[in-house]
Amino acid sequence: MIDLPSLPRQRLGEQIADVLREQILLGQLPPGKNIPERETAAALGVSRTPLREGLLVLESEGLIEMSPSKSPVVANPSFVEVSHLLLVQSALEGLAGECACDAATQDEIDRIEAKHRMMLANVEEPDQIKFFQIDMSFHEAIVASTKNPSLIKTHKQYHSRLWRVRFLSARDRSARDKAMIDHGRIAEGLRLRDKEQVSGEMRDHLRRAIDNVRIVFSEEEAATASDS
Repeated sequence: MIDLPSLPRQRLGEQIADVLREQILLGQLPPGKNIPERETAAALGVSRTPLREGLLVLESEGLIEMSPSKSPVVANPSFVEVSHLLLVQSALEGLAGECACDAATQDEIDRIEAKHRMMLANVEEPDQIKFFQIDMSFHEAIVASTKNPSLIKTHKQYHSRLWRVRFLSARDRSARDKAMIDHGRIAEGLRLRDKEQVSGEMRDHLRRAIDNVRIVFSEEEAATASDS
């Protein structure tokens, strides 16, 4: 018998969260959809304990809603709710851009520029999740380079709750192309340590996402109305 290390339960919960998160982002688990624990655990081949750990991760990210008496449900926030979150996130990222110009090391700026080049190289990537993860890592790297614990923590809280809407905003090809332009200007500003350019580009980049998400919500409402 092969001697293999057991998979830590915490890691299993994270893996389950990864699987369900991808299904939510791609719409395979649409907003408002119930996630029955017994059936879901059986489908994943796990017990309900690690499943619940994974669900708690997704609840902390705002992707699902849980209650003691009902099955977990995929979150279905209104456009107003997500636009408010995006507005605050735009302010946080604008501040992060300004702080990064002072605090980022040259190595960190080099790595941020490398992420931008990676996005350019993967702009034709058909795997929407993969491209989106590179996109988000670009923003996360800038925030991390500020070395401001309060800013990093607050940004992470908003960032996780906005994963789905930012994914929806970025999935269109035209949105990808515009993101490449925005990211190029952000990277250029960081290299020059131009606070006004970096802060303004990062703030405007998120505010444009509000318009993209408005279109997505309108399309989903129209599709729902035609099906009813």
